[in-house]
Amino acid sequence: MRIPSKTAKYNLGQVVRHREHPFRGVVFDVDPEFSNTEEWYESIPEDSRPARNQPFYHLYAETEATYYVAYVSEQNLVPDNSGEPLEHPEVMEMFGEFQDGRYPLQFGLN
Repeated sequence: MRIPSKTAKYNLGQVVRHREHPFRGVVFDVDPEFSNTEEWYESIPEDSRPARNQPFYHLYAETEATYYVAYVSEQNLVPDNSGEPLEHPEVMEMFGEFQDGRYPLQFGLN
């Protein structure tokens, strides 16, 4: 069994999409490994629960119908190559204008 890397594959401001579910989002934070509640983890059907020891991404996510914040394992994400910006209202609070398939940070990180 391959042990997932703890080095994040995706960067802040990068647009990604879920491998199986119909949503896309922009990365606004990364945990080097699972850091949500046990209740959240247990709510995922056992046969599709992701490994804990991989990066997990906080996303400003959207579907055709709604906007929300998602917490997604690296194994369930793929790059979004549509070249389309997101419409999520919180994106512009943290990032600058969409350019070259990503959002630049508006401010420095601590």
